[in-house]
Amino acid sequence: MKSAAKGKQMASENSVHRRTNPKGLNEEERAALKEYLQEKRASARAGAGKQDGESAVLEKLGLMAEPDRTMGKRVHAIIRATSPELTPRLWYGMPAYSKDGNVVCFFQAAQKFKTRYATLGFSDEANLDEGAMWPTAFALKGLTSSEEGRIAALVKKAVG
Repeated sequence: MKSAAKGKQMASENSVHRRTNPKGLNEEERAALKEYLQEKRASARAGAGKQDGESAVLEKLGLMAEPDRTMGKRVHAIIRATSPELTPRLWYGMPAYSKDGNVVCFFQAAQKFKTRYATLGFSDEANLDEGAMWPTAFALKGLTSSEEGRIAALVKKAVG
């Protein structure tokens, strides 16, 4: 009986430790979480829908290193032209595009998490369902007219 109580106490201490100790997140993940919290605070101060998401996204894209900057700006232009009903905003420090307040898709620079490629990702709000399995993220190493067409088609479908 005594060992069961001690086991519960240790489990409780471990769960508290896991919640309060950021050791489980790497440096890039902690930075993204910090950016997300700053975005939430700024949004709350500005009031819902009053923050200029377009300016924030363009500023973030301008700060990216090449080739992410060029790809990100092109992806932004494609998304804005394809689905003007999507609202640009920052999401975990990444350019993102939302509908009715929910993120549908986002652009993640390779430098964000020190990966070898940028990513065009889609949330569960995107209407990309195809049977029981479908992709929700795409690696971007460069953009040709073929990739640009595919991005436009995916965004249209996601918003559809």
